[in-house]
Amino acid sequence: MPQPPKAKRPKWPGITWHSSDSSSHEPRVLGINPWITDFAAYNLWARPAGLLACLETLRQSGASIALLDCLDQMWQESPWPRRKNFGCGPYPRTPLPVPWYLSDVPRQFSRYGHAYETVRSALSHLSPPPDLVLITTAMTYWYPGAVQMLRLVREIWPRVPIAIGGVYPTLCPEHAATWSADLVLSGPLETGGNWQRVWSAMGGTAPPLPPQAGFNLALDLYAAPEYAPILGSRGCPYGCEYCASRHLYSGFVQRSFESVWQEFRAQYQAGVRDFAFYDDALLLRPTTWLLPFLHQICELPEPIRLHTPNAMHVQALTPEVCRALFRAGLTTIRLGLESGDFDHRFDAKLSAPQWQEGVDNLFAAGFRAQDIGAYILFGLPDQNEAEVLAAARLAAASGIRPQLAHFSPLPGTPLFERAVEVSDRPIAEDPLCQNNSIWPCVPGGFSWRTKRRWQEMLAQTMAAY
Repeated sequence: MPQPPKAKRPKWPGITWHSSDSSSHEPRVLGINPWITDFAAYNLWARPAGLLACLETLRQSGASIALLDCLDQMWQESPWPRRKNFGCGPYPRTPLPVPWYLSDVPRQFSRYGHAYETVRSALSHLSPPPDLVLITTAMTYWYPGAVQMLRLVREIWPRVPIAIGGVYPTLCPEHAATWSADLVLSGPLETGGNWQRVWSAMGGTAPPLPPQAGFNLALDLYAAPEYAPILGSRGCPYGCEYCASRHLYSGFVQRSFESVWQEFRAQYQAGVRDFAFYDDALLLRPTTWLLPFLHQICELPEPIRLHTPNAMHVQALTPEVCRALFRAGLTTIRLGLESGDFDHRFDAKLSAPQWQEGVDNLFAAGFRAQDIGAYILFGLPDQNEAEVLAAARLAAASGIRPQLAHFSPLPGTPLFERAVEVSDRPIAEDPLCQNNSIWPCVPGGFSWRTKRRWQEMLAQTMAAY
């Protein structure tokens, strides 16, 4: 069958208001996904899901919403690297001076995303102006991009209240409070009084929260998306010592199949064919929504591709789940191996028999080895090379490509205190030093020589099996 026509990207400036109704009195909320400031960044089906959930919740409650995503090609005129890998690819980048306390890191520090003047012009042309600006942050150590955006917004609209939310103010609220935002939103919008504070900042009274608050995403704000997220649950019941999931969202809540399917269907009808699961615990209680969702996908007139950039829990890869994933079009498979030492792990969710059974179930369902990668934690406090190599050998022996997942020490997690003790950087004082690109808990930190050596060792490990 012929492919549906792709929507053309809007011309400059690319920011438009989307109203909940025709009322001229509804408050206007602009959501901004700011630049990434880092030594490295690559787009793996990235969308600011938390911000999109906030905007949709506000729209359902009577607000008019708009989006500026500095990390997405929202305008025809913007130069952007061509993406060939199912919508993934590099971001445009602008070299920046390295922060002085990271000056010993032998890497180029950059701002990733749209050019500064492009963003400034787009904001300046937005009419009418917003009544509130929401700036999100996806990583604690990306806060400089959010701070620069805050200052730019303040310059353009001096009297418009600005709120900062996301991972950074949730895990580092005291540090986030130093940048003079009008609101520092720690945790989800719908909890902890954040909902009331946001409406109060706009001079109104908070209405009741709509159904599915925090789940529905304002994906229609992207005019011509190459990919879309699927969010079927929030939170994670596991308490891994290195993970901040429980601090970002307490508990574990799943959506209904009908809710997930309705959101997916709208993106499918818009021409999207690549979808990435955003769940932290995708495979838990699969009969709630996942299995009905996968079975329904098989009835679509045209196939799609599914991706799991977040590692799946291997112990939940039952034969039924694996077969359903294969038939539905799962293309990119990432597993959470993390360590090859099953007796001394920073989590208690995987055993050696469970690992082998889950991998066997994937192959029995029809998946190819080249489609599967196993994440192995690298750079943990007190970690030695033998632990990492053991995990790599285990993955390779199973026919799966090992991939290093670089450790980032996150405030509030059990491993953070030990990371503070072993790191030679002030990771508790400045979130910039929590950056996994600098290997903050590896003696001596990042080096190109060590990076190349690990690449060679992983290649040799795969070749040996």
